[in-house]
Amino acid sequence: MSEQTNSEVQITLTADEALVLFEFLSRYSDSDQLNIVDQAEQRALWNLCCIFEKKSVAPFDLEYAQALLEARARLRDEE
Repeated sequence: MSEQTNSEVQITLTADEALVLFEFLSRYSDSDQLNIVDQAEQRALWNLCCIFEKKSVAPFDLEYAQALLEARARLRDEE
């Protein structure tokens, strides 16, 4: 997994997906609540999940749980 820690993943979204996801994430940033207010947000999230599934082999790796723990540790804010 260590070879993935410094690599980048590029994804492509439609303009509609990007706009809907931006609004969804902005609302979360403002409220700290993840609430779907329109079915389009659910669809955009499903589409994003599919994109990640196509780009990543990590979920199918035997060491997925450990890789997830390490990735979370790297992304957390320092206290």
